[in-house]
Amino acid sequence: MSGLRLFNTLAKEKEPFTPLSINHVGIYACGPTVYDRIHVGNARPLVLFDILVKLLRYHYKDVTYVRNITDVDDKINKRAMELGMSINSLCETTINDFHDDCVALNVSSPDVEPRATEHISEMIEIIETLLAREHAYETSGHVLFSVLTMPEYGKLSGRSMHEMIAGARVDIAPYKKDPADFVLWKPSTPEQPGWDSPFGRGRPGWHIECSAMAKKYLGEEFDIHAGGLDLIFPHHENEIAQSCCAHNTQYMARYWIHNGYVTVNGEKMSKSAGNFTTVSDALTKHRGEAIRYALMAAHYRAPLDYSDVQVSESKLALDRLYRVAGDASPSLPPSEFIEILDDDLNTPKALAFLHQKVKDFNKGEKQVAGEIKACTELLGLLKYSSKEWFQSEAYKNELSSLEIEQQIEERRIARINKDFLKADDIRQKLASSGIELFDNSDGTSWRRK
Repeated sequence: MSGLRLFNTLAKEKEPFTPLSINHVGIYACGPTVYDRIHVGNARPLVLFDILVKLLRYHYKDVTYVRNITDVDDKINKRAMELGMSINSLCETTINDFHDDCVALNVSSPDVEPRATEHISEMIEIIETLLAREHAYETSGHVLFSVLTMPEYGKLSGRSMHEMIAGARVDIAPYKKDPADFVLWKPSTPEQPGWDSPFGRGRPGWHIECSAMAKKYLGEEFDIHAGGLDLIFPHHENEIAQSCCAHNTQYMARYWIHNGYVTVNGEKMSKSAGNFTTVSDALTKHRGEAIRYALMAAHYRAPLDYSDVQVSESKLALDRLYRVAGDASPSLPPSEFIEILDDDLNTPKALAFLHQKVKDFNKGEKQVAGEIKACTELLGLLKYSSKEWFQSEAYKNELSSLEIEQQIEERRIARINKDFLKADDIRQKLASSGIELFDNSDGTSWRRK
């Protein structure tokens, strides 16, 4: 039995994790809607839930990780029309790009990666059950879930019905019995994707997709459902409603885990705000492993402010780890490290622990190199050899010794001229490139961090 404790959004507190089965854990995470490349904000849950799965595999014999792909959605239809592409071509291109981004970030593939379009029959089956149990109704070619038939609706988000109606930001369609009712099935025009069903030709609502795929691969009740903070309402709230009412269960998932936002200067990174950086664009400036490190630098439930400076600092931190443990054989991760991760996936504290181990190594405790390597395997770091890391393409842009000496000379002249602002700026720029300066009576010496 592990000491793993997770903050359960459903319980509103940190709880000891106890799986439904002794040796098996089922975890489902909401994957991408494949209409465009993912941005760094989308990448955060990919990285964090990858670490969570690695930790679960450390503790439990059998873990099934399901992460879906939403390949039927009105955003996809709109984007395909804008680009003059077929929907199928857009989806296939975007899925391939998504997989490339995952590889670059060292995100392991899930055990199952179901596509929504391959599970329409399972969705129709759940909708039919909801209709038979009078939790849903047909109207104007739509099938809607009736929220008033589920007294517990709103438990996950903790919102009142009024707040949920306002927060959903949906059109109050005249055919709804209640403003909060949500779509399970909607009609399709001839040019829109559609499937034949007992309710007429149409396509599924977003929420029913995850309910159907989670049930097929993990069962009517399973252990962990994960996703971003923005999915709590309405997506996850609606998943719970339709799943529990269709299956007559108290729970869909026992634990609901949600990561915080990636921000830019304090504002949530999003495509609508226009302040996003795609993972592919970030990879033109930074190594994927440095981006991964940066995404675990704050606790997963807290906001994380993203910047190029932050990723550059993460690369320097990785340099220190590679110098000590890049070529080490992994031993066993220390129990203290496991306890840190077990405490609600505290990755910032875990990284601090590793850098303390680097200090211990530099003091002569050479055996810690294997411990560091074992710890980084749980975090998905140090996947290269030291040679590969330091001789990679990313380092071809590293400052040469001549360039460093030239900047040190510029700084010396600036100090003579009492232009201390320029002198400090040169020092800071060198520091951001991993160059540490040492002023002494003989001048200024330097070293790479």
